[in-house]
Amino acid sequence: MPRKATPTKKRTAPAPRRRAASPARKTGQRYWSREVTEHSDAMDLEDKVFTRSPRAIALSLKRSAERSSRRKSAPYRSAMSMLTFYENRAGHNLPASRRRVLEEAKDELRKLFHREPKPKAPGRARTSSKQARS
Repeated sequence: MPRKATPTKKRTAPAPRRRAASPARKTGQRYWSREVTEHSDAMDLEDKVFTRSPRAIALSLKRSAERSSRRKSAPYRSAMSMLTFYENRAGHNLPASRRRVLEEAKDELRKLFHREPKPKAPGRARTSSKQARS
């Protein structure tokens, strides 16, 4: 007996999977990054250094990196690493305004250590919606 033809279904891509929500941290449990920041053997940072102006952040990091006898690399590298570490650990919780300040602090740090400035990423030409329609 011949089989009946069944209508073929259109295949679609599977829905993207969502990451499972991480379980709530127990009271008293700590993040490793906090431990590193507070007890790092690399450099001793001044209090609330990352809440200042870009120039003040860069000067403080430079001062701390040059004074430290426990760092394992050059002062510039240590200072830039600490700044990047802070920025990365803040992650998505960091407002755009603070992220901008930290990027400016990196530029200031490069200037203080007489390094080449990081080239700016080419931006897209922005046009108003009226220009796009004409």
